[in-house]
Amino acid sequence: MKDKKQKNVRGVRIRTINGVMIFLACVLYILVIYATLQVSLRYDELVSATNNYIACEKNAAIVREGSDYLTEEVRLFAVTAELRYANNYMKEVNQTKRREKALEELGQFTFSQKAGEYLEAALFNSNKLISRELYAMKLVSVAHAYEKKLLPKEVGDIQLTAEDSELSPEEMLLKAQDMVFNDTYQEAKEEIMGDIGQFLDDIVAEMGQSQSKSVHALQNMLAQQRGYISVLFVLNIMVFVMNIMLVMRPLRLYINCIKEGKLMQITGSYEFQYLALTYNDIFEVNTANQELLRHRADHDPLTGISNRGSFDRLRELLKVSSNPMALLLIDVDEFKKINDGYGHNTGDLVLKKVAGLLQDQFRSEDHPARIGGDEFAVIMTDITPERKDVIIHKLSSIGLELKNPKDGLPKVTLSVGIAFSPKGMDEGLYQQSDKALYYVKEHGRDGYKFYDEL
Repeated sequence: MKDKKQKNVRGVRIRTINGVMIFLACVLYILVIYATLQVSLRYDELVSATNNYIACEKNAAIVREGSDYLTEEVRLFAVTAELRYANNYMKEVNQTKRREKALEELGQFTFSQKAGEYLEAALFNSNKLISRELYAMKLVSVAHAYEKKLLPKEVGDIQLTAEDSELSPEEMLLKAQDMVFNDTYQEAKEEIMGDIGQFLDDIVAEMGQSQSKSVHALQNMLAQQRGYISVLFVLNIMVFVMNIMLVMRPLRLYINCIKEGKLMQITGSYEFQYLALTYNDIFEVNTANQELLRHRADHDPLTGISNRGSFDRLRELLKVSSNPMALLLIDVDEFKKINDGYGHNTGDLVLKKVAGLLQDQFRSEDHPARIGGDEFAVIMTDITPERKDVIIHKLSSIGLELKNPKDGLPKVTLSVGIAFSPKGMDEGLYQQSDKALYYVKEHGRDGYKFYDEL
């Protein structure tokens, strides 16, 4: 059908008419592309300069953060004497090394020697504080009589001066806290921050010059690009007028068809005729799908799956299908005994459980339904007898779940009859499935049988 419609598509191709206009526009487009490439190059230079600044600022901040982190951990240890702060401190110094890594990354960028000296000075001054901080941690450790094996190696190896060794634990703690909180310590920290600030100031100045050059070059290329685009604009106006005549008229017609929900008239250029045919195909498919959805909207109120009426309507719809399918008819064995022995509420729960298992095990394109009190059915689409193992696996999984309940419900078995159709839901498919089901029930229930194996 599709090939036939394509053969009937006639009309002048818009691309043929546009060919001349495109040819004339090519020269202008080449000029615009050239200008755009130049703009892109200048833009990349500007972005590169900006990214260099951002990276430098980021890594300078990391140096600051690393130094501040060491200060924070040593102060926490001096105040609380909790070993985790000492361990965190040494992990930053020996493993994380944010400051050293940031400086190494900054070495990949180009900046003045002076700026580099400021940054190295900040790291050097930060490292100077480490010996002071380690000594303070040693004082805290001795004051609290921590065993050496519990301390980081660097702290444990420090030897206190003879004078400090004579101090009482309280005096040791006070001295340790003073070492990391007094003005001398704070001045050293401020010197580090000052060096980092000087580094960023130099970077700003250097990057500003680079950005200024890139901006000037970018402005020149943008001016050329605007000129080319202005000429191209005139040509586009001509194309616009042509499109109004050749495109807009049939397009308005098709919009009206869409609003009115009807098939499109096959008219206009080749492209629009092809569009109309495609739309009509989709329209017909959607109409059929909507009809199917309306029929499937009727669900069994107890189990939530399709009821008998919906099942019968679906069978009628599938009679015209060209796809292979299978029909499974399913009975809950001895269901009356469940109702009589456990009550109707339990029986309802069993039916819901069976319906839920059918929905879970079968595909979304399959159609489980409750067609009677304890009778179920499943229509499987696009399946052939060669795939019996798929059905067997699903039924085995369902049977295993029902025979080994973990939800307090009674054990249940199913009898299943299965038949295949090579094309659509033919008249005999239901009877074949029913015969297969009858065979299972006559031979002890709790099983399945394919009609073609009878």
